[in-house]
Amino acid sequence: MKRRARGGGPATIGAFSAKKTGETADGATDRAACPQLSRRLGRADLRAVPEVRRALRELLTHWGKPGRSEIAELLTSELVTNALVHTDRDAVLTATVSPGGLHVEVRDFVRRRPHVRMPTTDDGTHGRGLVLVQSLADAWGVRAHGVGKAVWFDLDAEAA
Repeated sequence: MKRRARGGGPATIGAFSAKKTGETADGATDRAACPQLSRRLGRADLRAVPEVRRALRELLTHWGKPGRSEIAELLTSELVTNALVHTDRDAVLTATVSPGGLHVEVRDFVRRRPHVRMPTTDDGTHGRGLVLVQSLADAWGVRAHGVGKAVWFDLDAEAA
């Protein structure tokens, strides 16, 4: 059974970076220690979508069961595209690989929350992004922050 919207997850903001670290002395995972991709996305710059996919593919080279990284790329593309198309503002992508799986979030600077809606035949290719996220992610949600929101999803590396 799939888990749904829960709070939490890292909220790192910054330019592109890839980090690797480890565990704390008490065995707890230090989020800053996990491999991470962070990227600031320019307002309405849809050229960022294939670049984000490429960078995520590199981050996930040796991650998860077959097919999991492709799902991660698809869902990340959907969140990035939604943020850039529907907010007309910059956004920040953060993807973190931890022992528990992958956490991806896209923060934007608009308070308006996205809505899952079932696409109709009149929609063409529009209206399917959050339906895909809802269908394929192990967990997902929307979290408010000071000047906007973060839409996030989690994928377990070993899920079928």
